[in-house]
Amino acid sequence: MIGRLSSVVLDCPDPHALAEFYSELLGLPITRVDGDWVDISDGTTTLSFQQAPDHIPPRWPDPAFPQQFHLDITVDDIDDAEPRALALGARVLPMDEEKVSFRVYADPAGHPFCLCW
Repeated sequence: MIGRLSSVVLDCPDPHALAEFYSELLGLPITRVDGDWVDISDGTTTLSFQQAPDHIPPRWPDPAFPQQFHLDITVDDIDDAEPRALALGARVLPMDEEKVSFRVYADPAGHPFCLCW
């Protein structure tokens, strides 16, 4: 092993707003605010957000604007989780498949993520 993953960092236009979104979605508290950098963490897993004024969000599923990465978030009940995620500001993204164990969304800054069950 060369190293350990300490954080996943998302570029976004408003790190405070996106941190609030994921804090509510994942139940992780905001643990650090340093100007245009915000962390949420449970002490083991850290998700960080940094300001990128020129951020161009992916356009799912357009390959001209690829997703670059996405988060898979496991939920117990998709019918309970989906409306709660949408109320926080997520939006549903189109999918080709109907009988799968995940649904694809965009966070308020346009990053794709999946709710999986």
